[in-house]
Amino acid sequence: MRRGWMLLLTVLLTLALAACGGGGGNDGGSGGNGGNAQSSEGGSSGNAPGNSAGKSDSGAKDPEPVTLRMAWWGSQPRHDYTLQVIEMYQQKYPHVKIEPEYANFDDYWKKLAPQAAANDLPDIIQMDISYLSQYGGKGQLEDLTPYLGTIINTDHISENAISGGKLGDQLYGFNIGVNTIQFQYDPELLKKLGIEKPDENWTWDDYYALAGKAKEAGLYFDSGFRPEVFFGYYLRTKGQHLYSPDGTSLGYDDDQLFIDFFAPLAKLVADGDTPTPDVKAQIKGLEDDLLVKGQQVGVWQWTNQFVGLQQVANRPLEMAHMPGPNREQGLYLKPSMYFSISKNSKHKEEAAKFIDFWVNDIEANKLIKGDRGVPVNSQVIEAVKPTLDPALIKVFDYVAWAQENSSPMDPPDPNGAAEIIALFKEITEAMDFGKLSPEDAAKRFREEANAILARNK
Repeated sequence: MRRGWMLLLTVLLTLALAACGGGGGNDGGSGGNGGNAQSSEGGSSGNAPGNSAGKSDSGAKDPEPVTLRMAWWGSQPRHDYTLQVIEMYQQKYPHVKIEPEYANFDDYWKKLAPQAAANDLPDIIQMDISYLSQYGGKGQLEDLTPYLGTIINTDHISENAISGGKLGDQLYGFNIGVNTIQFQYDPELLKKLGIEKPDENWTWDDYYALAGKAKEAGLYFDSGFRPEVFFGYYLRTKGQHLYSPDGTSLGYDDDQLFIDFFAPLAKLVADGDTPTPDVKAQIKGLEDDLLVKGQQVGVWQWTNQFVGLQQVANRPLEMAHMPGPNREQGLYLKPSMYFSISKNSKHKEEAAKFIDFWVNDIEANKLIKGDRGVPVNSQVIEAVKPTLDPALIKVFDYVAWAQENSSPMDPPDPNGAAEIIALFKEITEAMDFGKLSPEDAAKRFREEANAILARNK
């Protein structure tokens, strides 16, 4: 009888120890993968970045199916590789289906506006710095701060890269790539103007003199500047800014700065060294670009646009710095674009997991190839760069140079920036057609821009 009781006691103790061991093993697993696994909308805040949703034990149910809408703008090559990245993600996480919505830049925002008005924004939204305040300030975007380090792995991403998507203390956009501005040109066409390449430290006066030789050579020099970008750069070289810190007015007081920047550009148009607005209106895509057609020496644009331009031009192009003086003060690294999450999304954590995949997955970035800007993850750059063609390596190297030769960027554009951009376009076209003097343009721009920005008070 006593032996029977002892045997029963031994069995009970064995079962108790097995139960304790199971609990300890689960804790160890959590520490190993960055936190407890969770369901698609589960409450655990320690999910490892990029991990598939659902419990890790074999007896758990499969994750519930999730459908995410994802919107972006771009050209056909961007659409093609983005769809490939989506397919890669869906194969890795088969419970997730991503429905794409894409268009060119102008049509994209025309479509997004009514979706926002109807509280029907896509779950994942490609966002531009000019619209971040508009959508974030109206409470239409999710603050991504709680997802950092829990779902979106930021171990190899600098704080500067992340902070570019903040409005105040709220992170409304996650930076998915960085770029900077430069002059991109055809070296063979530049030789027709009598030089091999722009001087390393060329000035605005050097630029005006060089561009002034274009018509004589039967060429255009460039197709002008996006005013909100390049006038903004010019102001920074003068210690000024386009917008005030609180976004309620323009950031510069002296209209002579406007006149000094735009008057020489209007003269280049009048002299036939750069094209008139009606000529530029015929450019509908890269295939129509005057540089591509061999009619123009170069363009002023973002680094991430270099490769696409060279591919379509089908000949070697080169890069040059922005004119100075005070180039380092004017130059900055800008988030080329962000991914934002809709405030109304029913699957915010799943959307955040996709953002984590996009910025941190090496194989995905071998497809992306820096098209949306040089990756923000330093390990991704290191892994992807050896696989790139020479033009892309040139872009990566230039951005690395700019990182050491630039100043912090201004805050994201304030609410109303899209209207300011439209106003810039209208006023600069009037100057280029000779219908508005730079002096009158400066006055009109100040009055109308300040009226737009005053709505932010």
